[in-house]
Amino acid sequence: MDKAQERTVKHQKVAEYLAAHKLDGVVLSKRWNFSWYTCGGHNHVALATENGAAWLLVTREGARLVTTNIEAARHRGEEFPGGQMEVLEFPYHDPPQAAVVFRKLAGGLKLAADAPVPGLDLPALPGEFDRLRWRLTEPEIQRYRLLATDTVASLEKVARTARPGQTENELAGALAAELYGRNCNFWAIFVGAEDRILKYRHPLPTATKVRKYFMLIACAERDGLILSSTRLASFAPLSEELAARHEAVAMVDAALIGATTPGAKLRDIYRQGQDAYAAAKVSDEWRLHHQGGPCGYQARDVIANPTAEGEALADQAFAWNPSITGTKSEDTILCRQTGQEIMGMSDDWPVIQAEWKGQTFPRGQILVL
Repeated sequence: MDKAQERTVKHQKVAEYLAAHKLDGVVLSKRWNFSWYTCGGHNHVALATENGAAWLLVTREGARLVTTNIEAARHRGEEFPGGQMEVLEFPYHDPPQAAVVFRKLAGGLKLAADAPVPGLDLPALPGEFDRLRWRLTEPEIQRYRLLATDTVASLEKVARTARPGQTENELAGALAAELYGRNCNFWAIFVGAEDRILKYRHPLPTATKVRKYFMLIACAERDGLILSSTRLASFAPLSEELAARHEAVAMVDAALIGATTPGAKLRDIYRQGQDAYAAAKVSDEWRLHHQGGPCGYQARDVIANPTAEGEALADQAFAWNPSITGTKSEDTILCRQTGQEIMGMSDDWPVIQAEWKGQTFPRGQILVL
């Protein structure tokens, strides 16, 4: 299936959604919806934004793109070369013209939108639209596996080449360079060293120097898909306490992964994790940070919790991220009919064979440098 065929499949999903909700069309400008529909296209300018600088109007007949004259050339030349999609533009210096273009396009159509649209007061997309993204096509799965390989390779290279005295910021910069060098963008990078790992679940990198122990976390993006992974390394032998904590968090991760089967309720998967925390005698650690959930074109589509609605779908991606103070376990997996697939794990990183209720999964060990 090439991207044109994949886009046809996705357009059919949107057409069915329109019929079910009695709509004539939808306007998409959220980055994740744009990337999903276009099979990996990008409509953003700034990295730190959810809404792009181009809008897709998708009706039963097809899709058209609206953007400024600044962005139109790139979309025609790179995102949709050869006239793959009609691109309408308005002058960036005349904002009211955006409203004119959209009102002309709307023309009495019954529309909904995922974000505000210039000149139109449209209702928000019903939440069911998000579900169109959740079940991945085989081409998306192939792209995801390649992204996983490159993301994990970046994390592990930076971890292996780290040296005492480097700052968290320096490691974050090295990780960003590795990701960009492999044609990956980064959605988020966290680096924690020393006692910051004990204090903070989301350690934004600082000038703190790494002396003994550090954690690297990447949420990397390519083709719109987002891959989350964590690696930990130490310049000193692991204490018995830290080693035991990491074995425990790997067990919790195994419980979450093993419970992620097609049709399983999110709340039931979550409760398996809670049970594993209790078995490790750290019953309250789950309260200190979320455990992750389904992902794909967002870092997390849903943050799972004890009462979460919904269920796991076949061919849906998940990123579970259990943590016990001072340690963490995280990789992105696929929920398949044939079982769980942990994406991106390399052969030269130490692993723990973590077991829960008769199922065993390889989880990343803390690397001793």
